[in-house]
Amino acid sequence: MAQNNDKSLGQHWLQDRQVLSSIADEAELSRADTVLEIGPGLGTLTSELLRRAGKVVAVEFDGELARKLPGQFPGTSLEVINADILKFDLSSLPVGYKVVANIPYYITSKIIQMLMTASNRPSTVVLLVQKEVAQRLAARPGDMSILGVSAQVYADVTLGDIVKAKLFTPPPKVDSQVVILKTHQQSFFEGVNEQDFFYIVKAGFSAKRKMLRSSLSGGLKLSKAEVEIILGKAGIDPSARAETLDLAAWVRLTDVVVAYR
Repeated sequence: MAQNNDKSLGQHWLQDRQVLSSIADEAELSRADTVLEIGPGLGTLTSELLRRAGKVVAVEFDGELARKLPGQFPGTSLEVINADILKFDLSSLPVGYKVVANIPYYITSKIIQMLMTASNRPSTVVLLVQKEVAQRLAARPGDMSILGVSAQVYADVTLGDIVKAKLFTPPPKVDSQVVILKTHQQSFFEGVNEQDFFYIVKAGFSAKRKMLRSSLSGGLKLSKAEVEIILGKAGIDPSARAETLDLAAWVRLTDVVVAYR
């Protein structure tokens, strides 16, 4: 988890070999695979990836760590790039590449957004992230969030092992969990406009504790009476809350709102 030498920015080292091995196993790697590792740091996860994959491209923000890493793995297919992952050109990687990383908590959402919306998206993403974030990413209707919706329109999201804070050096304040994203082969947005969809999702979650009739009224700048008509046409209970909707309901709602306007 090495994006920066400042520990306040989320640098926690994971050394447990069994845990590192299980993280790498989740990506189902073969010698045909190229793996992008984000923030390799001391190279503990890198060594597991090199045992399984044909090539590992490790993008490390910290210049000193990036300089030292190749010397730890002489004669391997490791390529280390000293760069900010958010500025890295994913199109330089082969189609169908995989991502495996132990990433800083503070940058998790940005990394997932970058990977899921890239023109050259990975086939599989295996991340070790804050436990709460992992569970939000894989949530089901009843406990959904914008983060969950945003990930699940692009990928099937499942949870892996929980990793206790005590296994890190220094230990973070919270436990971590592995989350696995397998990107959809077919675009979710073939029948709905992506921009419209997310505009309406954000409106729905704009006042999460309120019923949809209220949150959508404020978020879409429509009267509650208009929103009730829209929700009725979409087959959604006006007293429901945003976290209870599945993806299909958001699509129906988007279609009705776009037609209404």
